[in-house]
Amino acid sequence: MTPGWDPEDLPEDAYEDASGTMVRPYTVTRGRTAPERDDLTLITVLTTVEEPLDEFGRPLRPQRLQPEHRLILDSCRRPLALAEVAAALGLPVSVTKILLGDLVGLGLLTARAPLSVARAAGGARHDLLAAVRDGIRRL
Repeated sequence: MTPGWDPEDLPEDAYEDASGTMVRPYTVTRGRTAPERDDLTLITVLTTVEEPLDEFGRPLRPQRLQPEHRLILDSCRRPLALAEVAAALGLPVSVTKILLGDLVGLGLLTARAPLSVARAAGGARHDLLAAVRDGIRRL
C-alpha cells in the first residue's frame, strides 16, 4: 500500500457502475490482471469484424460474451483508439486491454496501429531516404 494512501479516502461511488452496484475491475476480467497481448497501446485502433468466420468458414457465434464485450463490439463499429474505448466503458486501460485481447483472440475485433504510425514504420524506403539526404547535403 502506498504510504499516506487510505482506501477510505476514495469517494463512496469510486467502484460503482452506472447502476450503483459495486464492481471491482478484476471481476470484469474474471481475475486476470494482465493482458495476454502486449501489442495493444493507447493509440491502437480497434474495429469490429463485420462477419467473423470460424476456421471452417462458418459464421462465428461466440458464446457467453460479457456485457462489457458487447459494449466494445457496439462501440467499435467505427474505428476507435484503445484510450477512447476505455473512456467510453469507464474502465481502467489495463482492464480494457484484457477485454480487447479476448475479442481480438476470438476474431471479433481487429487491432492495428494508427495509419500515420503504420506508414512511418513500414512505408519508408531507406534507400530513398538516403538519396534525399545526400541530395540535400549537395545543395
